[in-house]
Amino acid sequence: MSTTQNEQAEYTHWQPEFTKIIDGKAVRFRDVCVHEITMGDVEDPELWIASLIWDWQQTEAGKFIMEHAVEKPYWIRAFDSYSYGHVYRIMARLSEQNETFWRLLCLNKK
Repeated sequence: MSTTQNEQAEYTHWQPEFTKIIDGKAVRFRDVCVHEITMGDVEDPELWIASLIWDWQQTEAGKFIMEHAVEKPYWIRAFDSYSYGHVYRIMARLSEQNETFWRLLCLNKK
């Protein structure tokens, strides 16, 4: 498999952490893994994962992320060496305050 890189194929999702001054206060923004889904080795993983991502978006945590993410959340796929399948991570750029609130929201659900 070969890859090319040009202005159309530029990877634009992940960005380094940065701090912005808002109303005289420093606010930190960074990309956070907000949900992880593991999947076995299936024929078309993107087809199978779509409904699971949609179901997550309908939960309280998913709705919070969709409303409070600075940019549209994105997903990444990686190889899961434990199950020889795939692991999908939903990533979102959040402010420090929203990240803290989201983590507390998730801790209350456990």
